[in-house]
Amino acid sequence: MFFASDNAGPMHPAVQAALINADSGFAPSYGADQIMDGVRSNLRTLFEAPQAAIYLVSTGTAANVLGLSTLMQPWQTLFCTPLAHINVDECHAPEFYTGGAKLTLVGSDDKMTPDQLDQAINRWTLGDVHTSQRGPVQITQVTEMGRLYTLGELSALTAVAHSYGLPTFMDGARFANACAALGCTPAEMSWKAGIDALSFGGTKNGCMGVEAVVFFDPKHAWEFELRRKRGAHLMSKHRYLSTQMQAYLADDLWLQTARSANANAARLTDGLRNIPGLTLVEEPQANMIFATLPRRAHQHLHAGGAVYSLWGPLEGDPDEQLMMRLVCDWSISHSKIDEFLTLAQSIPR
Repeated sequence: MFFASDNAGPMHPAVQAALINADSGFAPSYGADQIMDGVRSNLRTLFEAPQAAIYLVSTGTAANVLGLSTLMQPWQTLFCTPLAHINVDECHAPEFYTGGAKLTLVGSDDKMTPDQLDQAINRWTLGDVHTSQRGPVQITQVTEMGRLYTLGELSALTAVAHSYGLPTFMDGARFANACAALGCTPAEMSWKAGIDALSFGGTKNGCMGVEAVVFFDPKHAWEFELRRKRGAHLMSKHRYLSTQMQAYLADDLWLQTARSANANAARLTDGLRNIPGLTLVEEPQANMIFATLPRRAHQHLHAGGAVYSLWGPLEGDPDEQLMMRLVCDWSISHSKIDEFLTLAQSIPR
């Protein structure tokens, strides 16, 4: 009953088989392998962007911070929400890789509105040498609270950014889950909505460890290549990244696994609605569920073998409400979901 993170799930058998098949003989290093040529072509087709510059790295942190650093200068400020992964979970990697750029927090939640973004940008006086200069806008899709930006919301935010001449970057660690939930194409959720660059996640959705960075304007290509090398994220045996992404894209595996993860979360959510004392913090929209239960309920669930993220210690006031996060990946079985729900139904009242 493991619901802590989709990072912890296994590789999809197709990805594992592809890695085994690629593990023979010799191949050019540093992204010059023939498999990577196919990956570039396939991702350009998927995003309907024939000129896009496409690169692979092994971690989501690298994809996001290297991508963002390519779009900005160290004296600029980056606009993101307070709950953005780059603000709360990256151990100052954005500041490090950008050379000291500042983060300006927009709104008070996991989603920003166009008005909030406009106000945040306006707080920085244009051309004042004593202050940070305006920089990129970062948007997370799916958000850190499991919510989605609609295509209309994305377009409205990017319109604000572009009205100030600022680029936009999407943290797409769960890009596939969002596409599956919205029923849209990658192009519709990216450049057609005004996104200039993004990370396209594979690690959380069936790969061993690979993320793509996509720039829709190829003018950023050379700088990113230099930053990736300087930042120690140019993998020598690159074919093992290329092979994962190739398998992930083949026959729309990326979309199939995302649909499975979302469907698993929907099954779990339906069962949770019947658990006395449980309150959903947000209505789940993809593969993450946030809910609250009293501490005694969490003690019961943990004692029964359930694994998930919990905000607060297990010891304390038994009636205190604590928030939990449950994440479903593509591989969690219906039997494990049902086992968790049965355990939850037996929480002592």
